[in-house]
Amino acid sequence: MECNVSGREVKVKGKNGELLFTLPPGVDLDVEEGQARARPSGRQVNLAMAGTVRAIVANMVHGVSEGFERRLELVGVGYRAQAQGNTLNLALGLSHPVAHQMPESVSVQTPSPTEVIITGADKQVVGQVAAEIRNYRPPEPYKGKGIRYSDERVVRKDAKKK
Repeated sequence: MECNVSGREVKVKGKNGELLFTLPPGVDLDVEEGQARARPSGRQVNLAMAGTVRAIVANMVHGVSEGFERRLELVGVGYRAQAQGNTLNLALGLSHPVAHQMPESVSVQTPSPTEVIITGADKQVVGQVAAEIRNYRPPEPYKGKGIRYSDERVVRKDAKKK
């Protein structure tokens, strides 16, 4: 794993690829002896941004060395998913099938028709793709049908009583 800072650009390279990040104004990043240290430059307001930059760089290092994964579950009769190359085909009870195109840096797998695994090096992109897929059919509170994260618990409501 290798981390380089040139000007305001941070480049992290590892076995899972290469990620780039532009430092915001008011924060400097120093790399010494294999450790990256974010420090605010100037005003106290930049202290919070320095912590954010530290977390982003830590996620970049984790992403290029181990990667990130997000699991989705499809709950409902006839809800199915199938990965074909860089496209995820979904049957969600709509009048048309849904084909979701994956970005270049993200891969998708479907070990079973009701399970989707999204993997990639960039945590933000993996989470965004998972949120976009979930948005096609978010879980509803009455029957629990929809696309949910594997660790998500849907609070169920009782049906209307007379």
